Amino acid sequence: MFGRKKKAASMPPQRKKAAGRGVLWVIAVLFLSSGMLRLGEHGVAVAKEVGVLAGKVVHDDNGGETCETEEDIAQVLGLLREREIVLEERERNLESRLQVLKAAEEQIEKKMSALVDAEEALKSTMALADGAAERDLTQLTQVYENMKPKQAIPLFSQMDPQFAAGFLGRMRSEVAAQIMAGLDPQKSYAISVILAGRNSNVPTN
Repeated sequence: MFGRKKKAASMPPQRKKAAGRGVLWVIAVLFLSSGMLRLGEHGVAVAKEVGVLAGKVVHDDNGGETCETEEDIAQVLGLLREREIVLEERERNLESRLQVLKAAEEQIEKKMSALVDAEEALKSTMALADGAAERDLTQLTQVYENMKPKQAIPLFSQMDPQFAAGFLGRMRSEVAAQIMAGLDPQKSYAISVILAGRNSNVPTN
């Protein structure tokens, strides 16, 4: 019993150091391999290479052969650095694209805001134009209403029936009746048909 314990205690320091370093190396390789998964296809390639190096380390620890750990680490670190550069370049490109998209989005928002403002301005202009046209028609209708029938009849005789019907429909009924009575029968009939058609389209309820 005592002989075996003494033999175990007399393990060479170099062997202990190699074994401990091998365990740490395997743990480091596992962490590095998991980190490579973030790099997509490039990460898969690196993970394979790291796996090969990990196999070498395990073989060296179990088989007793010498493992050039420093060279292996340098190789893995070199691969990591290469992939890190690729990843950084991708991140820069992505950031640049995001900036371009953000600028385009801001331009679109500005144009949309300008279109909304233009639409509101157009609505206001149309409302003003409609209001002005309505005021003009009202004033002109009042002018025709205030004219004597013998003065208004010749004017309405020269008007297009549609145009004349528009004014007569806005006038007081008694004034419109006097003007219609003085017009040519065919003219009065045409205007009456137009006015009747307009009234038939008005809802009764």
